[in-house]
Amino acid sequence: MSDSEPSYIDYEAFLDPSFSPTSFANSLVVATNNSSDTSIDLSTPLSRVLFDIQEIDKHIHTLSTRSAIPLLIHTKQQADAGQRIVSEVEAQVASLTDGYERLEKEVIQRYEAAQEVQTAAERLWQTVKIGRAVGRCVLLGRQLEAQMVEVGGSGAPAAAKKEDHKAMIRASRTLITIRALLSASGPGEEGEHLGRINLILNLQNSLLAPSDSTLRTRSQQIIREFSMSSLSASSTATYAQSEETKARTTSAVLTLCLLSPQLLLSTLQTYLRTCLTSSLASIARALANLPSLDRTLQEVSARCQNIVALESLLENIKPPPRSLDTESEPLLMELSPGERPEEISNLLLPLLAALDTSSLPSFFWRSMAESLAPRVADLVSRGGQAARALKAQKDRVRDSIRECVLRGSQGPDRQSSSKGNSSEGAWEREAAVMVGCVLGALGR
Repeated sequence: MSDSEPSYIDYEAFLDPSFSPTSFANSLVVATNNSSDTSIDLSTPLSRVLFDIQEIDKHIHTLSTRSAIPLLIHTKQQADAGQRIVSEVEAQVASLTDGYERLEKEVIQRYEAAQEVQTAAERLWQTVKIGRAVGRCVLLGRQLEAQMVEVGGSGAPAAAKKEDHKAMIRASRTLITIRALLSASGPGEEGEHLGRINLILNLQNSLLAPSDSTLRTRSQQIIREFSMSSLSASSTATYAQSEETKARTTSAVLTLCLLSPQLLLSTLQTYLRTCLTSSLASIARALANLPSLDRTLQEVSARCQNIVALESLLENIKPPPRSLDTESEPLLMELSPGERPEEISNLLLPLLAALDTSSLPSFFWRSMAESLAPRVADLVSRGGQAARALKAQKDRVRDSIRECVLRGSQGPDRQSSSKGNSSEGAWEREAAVMVGCVLGALGR
């Protein structure tokens, strides 16, 4: 407010940021009323407020009237300036519009065309990747097919069916490579879309599955037929033939280890159970017919020698790299946590761990003794000529069984198993267990 027009209104109080209308109204009421009165008079403070409003309105009217011409001139100047700005802006907008249209034509449309080209290129690259993966699968399939011919698989011509046991290992590795390629089906991986290709599906059904079955069956057959004993009546194998048997069995073991470590353990355990079952049955029959005991014990010793030879063979076979990844978990699980190395040193350890024994011959003799004792007891309890003959010749039976254990625990090349040294004393405990299971039922 001008100094020439003083006003009693305290504009500073109203303009103060901390001004509160309720506090101001309260102060007016308190100033115009006595605090001891029971009734409150609001007309006086209200009149004062109305009077202040009229004063302010009068002041605004006076200022507006006095400054009307300067305000109109200022407004006109602002309007003219705004019009000039609008004219300039419109020119700029028109220029920007032209520039955008040119940009759209020269850049955006070309970008859209480039995007289409990029999409086409990406799809072509994806097609090339699929083609390369399919080509690699087909190439590996042809390689596997040729290797199966070397193995002597069902797809080989009659003239070409000459078995090459080492080809089983090569075929197993090729089969694993193909399956690794097919299993890499994640986004961006090499085999991402191979499962949708009919050629690959046919390859899996007509080649991979039959080859896998053939390799497993052939390997299991070789292990089941493993025989290195020099005690067998039909054994006339030369040194070269024995070495060939070792090599064939090694190839079969490695093949199963590559394809399925769990199947390898199962096959080896089956071989041991077969030897154990047949030996147990033949000894039980021989004890009931003593004239056949020597020949039967000779056969049992031969089976144990085969087991000793198998133990020595497994001890010298190191698992192939394929079986040391996640597929080797069945092998590692057979070992106790404190015995699990970073790498399995040989294929004998998991088998011993699965059988809970320190030696395969020891497992053979102790398992046989455990199962033979009730059979001998049953034979004695039935009585008859067989029981009387067995009791009468128990010294001969004792010596024969002891000799059978000691003879069988020596390998075909007269080398003891991995249990210890090559002396017969290392197997006296097993011999005593076998003798005890028979003579225990006869009485001392």
